[in-house]
This record gives sequence, structure tokens and C-alpha cells, in this order.
Amino acid sequence: MSGSEFLNVSLPKGRLGETVLNMFCRAGLGADAERGDRRLIFENEDAGIRFFWVKPSDVTVYVERGAADIGVAGSDIIDEYSPDVYELLDLGMGKCRMCVAAPEGGTVNKNLRGRLTVATKFPETAVRYYRGLGRDIDIVKLNGSVEIAPLAGLSDVIVDIVETGTTLRENGLVVTETISAISARLIANKSSMKFKRERILAVTELLRGYCGD
Repeated sequence: MSGSEFLNVSLPKGRLGETVLNMFCRAGLGADAERGDRRLIFENEDAGIRFFWVKPSDVTVYVERGAADIGVAGSDIIDEYSPDVYELLDLGMGKCRMCVAAPEGGTVNKNLRGRLTVATKFPETAVRYYRGLGRDIDIVKLNGSVEIAPLAGLSDVIVDIVETGTTLRENGLVVTETISAISARLIANKSSMKFKRERILAVTELLRGYCGD
């Protein structure tokens, strides 16, 4: 089977990607990827599907640029980067929240006077949220553990993903506002939806039956 005949799927490395691959397997579309296997590309030739393991924040890039026909990305990534893709299905997994968190007992987020300093890995999301509140902010873009920022005096608050809230509590932070709910989404390249539409929609419908399992 030639490369153009495969349906190319970009999956995020890590726990979410492994869960999604298991979903594909249960739907009869998976491929052999043993634990510890270092391959980044693997195929199910009978089903005509090729999978790529990529960094979670790169899934949308592969799909938008057509290297992958479809992919699975968190809605946090989609909201942050606004890729020009179709969103086909909420897979009902990887659920968490995008939140504002501040030092416990603080009042900075309730005081709408003055400029707020926000540390985050998601600057576009933070700017869009506070713009909607009419609030001026300074963004501190971080790539690591943002929970440290308020404790070190680098920021007033953080905007970050919250799953259980344990890390926040252990670092003396509390959620003050929820920006959005997050879950994994199946997305598709717009050109692929023209030329591989039937196959993509067939895969979408197969996966729909396993959403949230």
C-alpha cells in the first residue's frame, strides 16, 4: 500500500495517546505498538491506517499541514493555537479544566484595579479570557511548572490545566475561576476531508461508539 493510500493519524505521546490507541484497537483499527517500542510510526496495513506518535502540542501542526489526515488533540491545544482544522468528535476522555489559580487566601484576582501578572503555558488563552473581563494583564510565558511563579513573586496568578488540584494544594494555591472544560477531540485536515471524506467519517463513527469508555 502506498503512502497516499493510508489514513494517517497523529496521536499525542503519553497516557492520553495510549488510551486513544486502545480505542482504535477496540474499534478494529489499531496497530501493534508494544510497550517500550521506540518506533514513532507504525501501521495497520489491513485497515490502511498509519499512526504517528508526536508531542501533544504538535498534533494540530501535523493535521493542519496535511502530514496527518486526522489526529487527537486536547481542546486546550486547539483553543490555544486555533489551527485551521475540522473538529469532528469529542472523545470524552482526558477531561480536566483550564483554570485561574492564586495563592490561598489572596484577593488579587478579585481586585480589578491595577495590572495583573499572569504566568502560563497558554498565553493566548489567558489573554483572550482576561480581555473578555476587560482586565489588563502582563503575561509571563513559562514552559515548566507554573505553580512556582506566584510563590516566587514572578506572577500574581497562574492560568493552567487542573485535573485533580493536588499539585495546586500542595503548593498553597487554589482555583479561583474556571475558564473552560477540556477533553480530547478528533480533528481532521480540511483537504483530507475532501479527498478521504468517506474513510474519515467511517472512522469517526466507529470511534463514536467508544467515546467516554
